[in-house]
Amino acid sequence: MKRVILLSFFLSFSCTSCLIQNPKMEDCEVKEIKVTKVYEGGVKDIVFQEADGNFYYINRGLEQGYTLTKFREKVLNKNVTLHLASTLMGSSSNHIAQIAIGDEILFTEFN
Repeated sequence: MKRVILLSFFLSFSCTSCLIQNPKMEDCEVKEIKVTKVYEGGVKDIVFQEADGNFYYINRGLEQGYTLTKFREKVLNKNVTLHLASTLMGSSSNHIAQIAIGDEILFTEFN
C-alpha cells in the first residue's frame, strides 16, 4: 500500500512539474531561431521547426483563430524571437508564450 501511495505521489508530482500556468515575460527564456517549417502538431498546436530539428509550439493556436498559412507567410525562412515559458519547476519548455519578428508581435500570452 505504501508503494502505491508513493508511486501515485511521484507520478502526480512529475505531471504537475511540467505544467505551464500563466507565463510571465521575466520568467521566460528568450531565444532567436530561423523557422524552416510551420505545421500542425499535437491538439491544434502550431509548431515552428528549426533546421536542426528543434521545434517550439503555440499551444492550441489553431483554436485561437491563428492559421498555418498566416504564420508561414510571416515567418518561414526568417529569424523570429521566441519567449519560451518555464514549467512550474522552473525549467524551460518548448511552449511559446510570445513570438515576434522584429518589433512585430505575432502572438503573445502576456497581458
